[in-house]
Amino acid sequence: MTDAPSPWKIVVHGGAGVIERANLGAADEREIRAGLAAALDAGSAILARSGSALDAVEAAARSLEDDPHFNAGRGSVFTYQGTIETDAAIMEGAKRNAGAVTGATATKNPVSLARAVMEHSPHVLLSREGADQFSREQGLEQVGPEWFATPARRHQLDLMKADESHYFDEELKYGTVGAVACDVHGHVAAATSTGGLTGKRWGRIGDSPLIGCGTYADDRAAAISATGAGEYFIRAAVAHEICARMRMLGEDAATAADKVVADVGSLGGSGGVIVVTPRGQAAYAFNTPGMYRGMAGPEGKSVAIYGDE
Repeated sequence: MTDAPSPWKIVVHGGAGVIERANLGAADEREIRAGLAAALDAGSAILARSGSALDAVEAAARSLEDDPHFNAGRGSVFTYQGTIETDAAIMEGAKRNAGAVTGATATKNPVSLARAVMEHSPHVLLSREGADQFSREQGLEQVGPEWFATPARRHQLDLMKADESHYFDEELKYGTVGAVACDVHGHVAAATSTGGLTGKRWGRIGDSPLIGCGTYADDRAAAISATGAGEYFIRAAVAHEICARMRMLGEDAATAADKVVADVGSLGGSGGVIVVTPRGQAAYAFNTPGMYRGMAGPEGKSVAIYGDE
């Protein structure tokens, strides 16, 4: 007698922060909800036909990277120097294989570059010129800086540089995108992608491409993708900490996520996480006014933005 298949599930996020109804126009809200739904559809199409969680999170993250409403891929924020540098990571829970890139400048879909690092290199994390070189060698689609740049993101940089006492956008919102999924085989995977912080300097690297901080997947516990003030998520090793609490303390996904996000808050940081377990249990946790998020399974899909949804 064999075990029944696991229920598939996919959860996505598009960033967290000061996201309130008064600050988001009706048209933008509709388009953001549509972008989250499109990402869920991309991943769900794979999972519903018994595809892998890894393929599903890559497809969902690519969908969000291509949407200029989110700070990843097209629509990434500018560095202080006026360039765009993207970070991404992907991880699968069965063997805990992972790949990541930081400071990539020309790969259209950085999450696919992270997967290529995982599958076609002996390394986990590649950076800057090396990541760009590896991307070209792998034949991934390359684009010019005009693909990533949007007028809204350039305006954000101009506003930050006008008042350099707070040129990082930590107090506003974090536009990282991410996806976590469980497939019918009981495997989990996570993917995260971002342009980082507006006005970032000196080659700053956040939590998104750091395995165990902004991205982690382990079939013994869960898959996690985070968004928030990366420096705090690094210090708290957020994604791994959630898995560790589940494995060693027996906490469920929601409890572990809430406690780790609370710990981030105690350090002074803010943001959120999405979590899914090998049994298809899903959870969100965030300590900001809102988080762009959504989840889908055989029962249907839902998307949300504000904290009271």
